[in-house]
This record gives sequence, structure tokens and C-alpha cells, in this order.
Amino acid sequence: MWLFYLPLLPWIAWLAVRHRGLTTPTAANPAIPHGGVVGESKYEILIQLPTEWVVPSELISAGEPSDRFDALQHTIEARGWHYPIVLKPDAGERGAGFKLIRGENDARTYLDQYHAPVIVQAYHPGPFEAGIFYYRLPGQEAGRIFSITDKHMPVLVGDGESTVRELIFRHPRFRMQADRFLSRLNGQADAVLPAGSPMRLAIAGNHCQGAMFCDGSHLLTPQLEAAIDRIARAFVGFYFGRFDVRYADVEEFKTGRGFSIIELNGVTSESTNIYDPSWSLLRAYSVLFRQWAILFRIGAENRRRGQTATTVRTLAREVIAYNRQKQADPVSD
Repeated sequence: MWLFYLPLLPWIAWLAVRHRGLTTPTAANPAIPHGGVVGESKYEILIQLPTEWVVPSELISAGEPSDRFDALQHTIEARGWHYPIVLKPDAGERGAGFKLIRGENDARTYLDQYHAPVIVQAYHPGPFEAGIFYYRLPGQEAGRIFSITDKHMPVLVGDGESTVRELIFRHPRFRMQADRFLSRLNGQADAVLPAGSPMRLAIAGNHCQGAMFCDGSHLLTPQLEAAIDRIARAFVGFYFGRFDVRYADVEEFKTGRGFSIIELNGVTSESTNIYDPSWSLLRAYSVLFRQWAILFRIGAENRRRGQTATTVRTLAREVIAYNRQKQADPVSD
């Protein structure tokens, strides 16, 4: 990632000079600590959104694994949920720690391994997932959808002869993440899938976890944009970020209905359609350059309106603390 972002550094430096501060983006979302640069609570963000649009979620605080398991069980019973459920870190990035929990044993194992606060969510089966990048300039009545990413989950299709392992290594894309996929298969790597039988290799709609990101501009409609704008404006102090949503019907989704938000990310969000395999590198960078220009513009306007940006020293301290916590309490996907 550092190599990919290297060409962007001169542009960010110029924007910092133009808008009088490297940390100007931290003022873009006053409602989120540091604008959402690092360590923000995903749960605290979700509860600011209209409940009817969010996948049902609860926070399991840090503590002893047995106490956390009891809290989890109480939440499941009180909310009338059933396994499978989803557990993921309250502060995380790029899908790290996302886990589909199929039963009590999975839950105990996860909570034994990961001790920081986690979010428990009712599992939304989709099968579709999208990343909706949104922004609104301060003072403007309505915001805009900057981009939509159409996420394609990795699915193997059996031929009745080859093992799962052979199918993965034969696939031009899946073989690049073979170690990750094989680690999840729980002894099924040498099984032979019947001809035409599908096997889903990932649950999380995340690039690093195996999903393929494609440009979803075909999904953008005035009705969807209006729905996202209403939701975003209900979160006072939010201007820039990406909604990750799941939905079951494409046509219903395009009318601005039938979707549920599983996560909202702040100023370090990416317009993830840049990872569309059909796009050129130049096209991807052009989107990133525009994205960062809008971010700095929003941050600068909020500063002009009285919002204070985080200092470089404070932000560096937060980044260091977050990385130390991540190293001390890692969790596998």
C-alpha cells in the first residue's frame, strides 16, 4: 500500500500548503474523532445513523473472555438473534478480524483470541454488497455519491473431478490469495466439489479478504443518491466517507430501498472502485487525486467555520497507540 500511495504524496503536500495544514482533513467530519483517521469506534458511528438503515449491532466491551461470552449470549437472547452472527473489532481496518461466527465454540475461540472491544452484528446474508462513497460540502443542502463499488465475493464452482485446492490454484485470481483461502477451509481443501456446485471462499466484502472490487456506477440512480443523502445528513457533523451496505435485490437497491449499512468509514476511506481490474492505473490515480482534493476542501471549509483540526503531534500519538494495540492484540480473519 505504501508503494501504491507514493505518487499521491506530492499532491497531498500541495493540498496541505494550499489549505494551510497537513491535518486539515481531520476537520472534515467533526462528529468523528480526528475525522476518522485512526482508532475511531465503529459502533459509536453506527449508533448515530438512523436505526432502520443499520444492521442490528451491539458492542461487547473489553474484559475477561468468560464475561464477554456471557455478554454476547445475553445480547443474542435479548435481541432474538440466532447463529450465525458476525464479530469484528470496534476499531479496525481492511476487514481484519471480521469473522462469521457459526456457534458458541466459534464465539468462545474468537473472544479468547481478541480482547479489545468488538461489535456483534446480526448476519446479513446479502448476497450483494456495495461500498458507497459520499461527500457533502459544508453549507450545501444536498450531498453527492462520489462512487459506488460493486463487490464480488470469491466463489469456486466444482467440476466433479478437481479438489478445492486444485480449483483455487487453477484460478487466475484466487491463486494469488491461496494461503488465505486454504486457512479457512477447515479440512475441506482436498474435497472434490460436485460439478456445478458453488463454494464461497469469503464472507467479508473486503479486498484484502478476497472480494473483487468493480466499479458500480451502473447502480447509481437519483433515488439511491437521495436515500444516502438523507441518511448522511441525519448524522450531524458527517460530510465525507464510505457506507458499506448489503442488500438482496439489485433493482430494489437502485430505488434507494432494501439495503442495510454494516459500516461507515470516515476520512481515510477509499473510493474502492479504483481496484476494478479493468481500470488503468492512471484512471485509478485520477479518482484518488479528486477524492483527496474534495477531502481537503471540506476540512478547510469546516476550519473556516470554527472546527479545530487535530494537531500533527496528537495525530501521531494516536496512530502509534493504535498500532501498538493492534500488534499486542492481533486477530486473524
